[in-house]
Amino acid sequence: MALNQASFAHDVPGLLNKPLNTTTRRIFVAATRQNDGKTTTSLGLFGALHSLGHKVSYIKPVAQRIVEVENGVEVDEDTFLLNSVYDVKIPIAAMSPVAVDSAFTRRYLDDPETLSPRIADTICRAFDRAAYEKDIIIVEGSGHAGVGSVFNASNADNARLLGSKVIIVSSGGIGKPVDEIAMNKALFDDRGVECIGVILNKVLPEKMPDIRKYVSRALDRLGVPLLGLLPLENTLSSPNLSQIVSEIGGRWIVPLVKGRSQRAEHIIVGAMSAQHIFDYIRENTLIIAPGDREDLLFTLIAGAGTSGVPKISGIILSNGLFPAPRLISMLEQVGIPVVATDRECFESARRISRMIVKTQPGDADKVSTIEALIRKNVDLDRILAAI
Repeated sequence: MALNQASFAHDVPGLLNKPLNTTTRRIFVAATRQNDGKTTTSLGLFGALHSLGHKVSYIKPVAQRIVEVENGVEVDEDTFLLNSVYDVKIPIAAMSPVAVDSAFTRRYLDDPETLSPRIADTICRAFDRAAYEKDIIIVEGSGHAGVGSVFNASNADNARLLGSKVIIVSSGGIGKPVDEIAMNKALFDDRGVECIGVILNKVLPEKMPDIRKYVSRALDRLGVPLLGLLPLENTLSSPNLSQIVSEIGGRWIVPLVKGRSQRAEHIIVGAMSAQHIFDYIRENTLIIAPGDREDLLFTLIAGAGTSGVPKISGIILSNGLFPAPRLISMLEQVGIPVVATDRECFESARRISRMIVKTQPGDADKVSTIEALIRKNVDLDRILAAI
């Protein structure tokens, strides 16, 4: 367990039972489950509110996915991401005060009387530092409302501790999201935390009118408004080639051009004849094929850069097979990235299709898309009026 208390400007003797800062407006971004879109929403809200002229800050009180930054400080990977994108200009330890390692829960349960007030104190001091001289601070939760209950620092507990109102983020749909929102809202209600609204993420664009109509009716019965629907965007759910290489244990044969982040929005296995390959390719398609399919590779090389032919993201050479060196040289000349793996075609495709794609610090295209989605689809005025 890391309690990051270094360099906080407002340390005071004794333990804090609540933050000293009562003036900075705050909003807690929670979710119905992991990977529903908390970080996407937090990033977008930060950028959108900043663009409106507000001085915005950020904190994620409890970190579960940890990265090590300068001087060995352990912080949440989402905190590292947001700080990399926006350069919040406060100590990163203040944005990620409690880092939960694999033995955290056991240490806590061995001595809860000592550690419970220390955890709360660390969160409060970090909040005061992160909120100092800011107009608004976004507080990002970890998973659903009850995550952290085992060490008395659930999302609902932390929202109450920080005196914050909450937005609940859920995935697109009608029945399942509303059921999960009701369950999560009940825990916030129990802690005396007000839920000011709901944002649904990854909604199929063609279903948005229908979902807006019926989810709004259902949420009205729960006494909570619908603040916005974020449509499913291929850019946000598509992995880049560097992430794919890591997932399949691949190795670069023709690397990416420096500074580029090639994204695979569609995946096909090259099992068809070479003459029919372009019947299946769309823009930003990743092709997976055995390395001995030289006929297929020649066809892709011939089509590269041709008017009317979609641009492919790259090629995965599977089964540990390689084409002749002259072909690799030709692929490099036309600028098609190539990765080799020992996995079979369909195993590689299965692993890629099941990837959970999270935004990375280098994903500039994703960040601009996220900001635009929030500005266009979320009622920011209603949020500002409620906090």
